[in-house]
Amino acid sequence: MSAGTSQGHCTAECMGIHAANPGTRFEALEPVRQGIQTVYGTYVADCARGLALRHDHGSQYLSHHFQGELRCLGIASSPAFVRAPEGNGCAERFIRTLKEQVLWVQAFATVEELRRALVTFKTRYNRAWLLERQNHRPPAAIRAAYVASLQVGA
Repeated sequence: MSAGTSQGHCTAECMGIHAANPGTRFEALEPVRQGIQTVYGTYVADCARGLALRHDHGSQYLSHHFQGELRCLGIASSPAFVRAPEGNGCAERFIRTLKEQVLWVQAFATVEELRRALVTFKTRYNRAWLLERQNHRPPAAIRAAYVASLQVGA
């Protein structure tokens, strides 16, 4: 089984989460699709122009299909430096939290059972997880403040 996530750096939200067996290049795009749909409300060519997606050097992320989908959406591919997880630090910290709270504490009999646990964690994390680097606010509150600041400036 393979689990993937999509996380917003600005708000530290979990934007998308997915589990699949096997974890192919097609499955690796599912958290990206969820995040794009959540933030932009659509999933069409160039809808995410200007966005950069940080990823590791896994074959799923370097595949022609995955990279082509990013280009179609207007997303810049931003691979982390090899053997330098600190370059992907926010995502690495989120994955550690996910492992500590879900993956290491429960066995899952099916991919669907894992998927449901991941979705539950995503909701709880976004609404209630207090982040020290964000003044002990949960990701949903950070997004709300960000959206409000955009509306004031408009």
